[in-house]
Amino acid sequence: MHKKSCALIIMFIIAFSFAHFVNYATAQEEKPLVVTTTTVLASIVRDLAGDLVDVKYLVSPSMCPGHYDIKPGDVETIRSASLILAHGMEWSSWLGELINAANQTGDLFVPIYNVPGPWNSPPTLKQKYSTVADILENTFGFDLDAQLSRCLYAIDSVSEELLQIAKENSFNNTPAVVMLWQLGFIKYLGFKVVATYGPPEFLSAEDIMEIEENATKYGAKLVIDNLHSGVDVGARIANDVGAVHVVLINFPEAIPGISNITEMMLYNARLLADSLRQYDVLQRVSSLKHQVELWRYVSIGLLLLLVVESLALVVMVKRRE
Repeated sequence: MHKKSCALIIMFIIAFSFAHFVNYATAQEEKPLVVTTTTVLASIVRDLAGDLVDVKYLVSPSMCPGHYDIKPGDVETIRSASLILAHGMEWSSWLGELINAANQTGDLFVPIYNVPGPWNSPPTLKQKYSTVADILENTFGFDLDAQLSRCLYAIDSVSEELLQIAKENSFNNTPAVVMLWQLGFIKYLGFKVVATYGPPEFLSAEDIMEIEENATKYGAKLVIDNLHSGVDVGARIANDVGAVHVVLINFPEAIPGISNITEMMLYNARLLADSLRQYDVLQRVSSLKHQVELWRYVSIGLLLLLVVESLALVVMVKRRE
């Protein structure tokens, strides 16, 4: 009897220990879910928190957040979140509606933070990383000092590379027409902005005419567009004024291989350099066309002169005869 009791006690201890281990392992595997509205905020969270959290974003990187339509699965995503990060602009269109739908039972207690302002220049991007790091530390108790320092150093390094690209390709004071959502980045690179335009759906025919007048007056070489806002108007302006139309991105993952904002900045800067080289080639081609056209007219004139002189010579010979 004593042996049976000991065996039962040992089995109980083993079972209890195993259950405790399973619960501990499960708890360790369950990471807090950070839900962001865009890939901008998602990439910042990943860079800072790494494997400490799971990250999910709502809006596809190929579209403007203001144009987003709520999907049925978004409600469950919001209810599963441990933290929600937004830019702030989404509240006027769809985010408020989504939060209300997720909170119909009145038990949604997830913290929601807005991280407002631009992100597409190194100084503004550093502010975003610092703000998000503070939010993550305050919400989850993480120590992200080392990761934040690493990220800020990487942004400074990319900033130097961007300015080197700008110098090597003579961005400084190059006249350009710019879509407003790319304005901060373009100014940072040193371009001379001769006209700007907002979302195409808000532009009138008079607005486009004024933009084209300024572009022509100041000799704009590029019309710098924003992929996520629609590009038809920018293409039309570029065609009308003889500039090169270049389409930049404002959200990571819009192009395969672009996983965060510093990679996005470098991609955009190189695209601008390629577009300026394209403009120079087009100008040389245009100049050659003008030269060919000029020589064609000169050749025709010389040929006509030769014909006239030949006829005159024939007439003179006949008169002498």
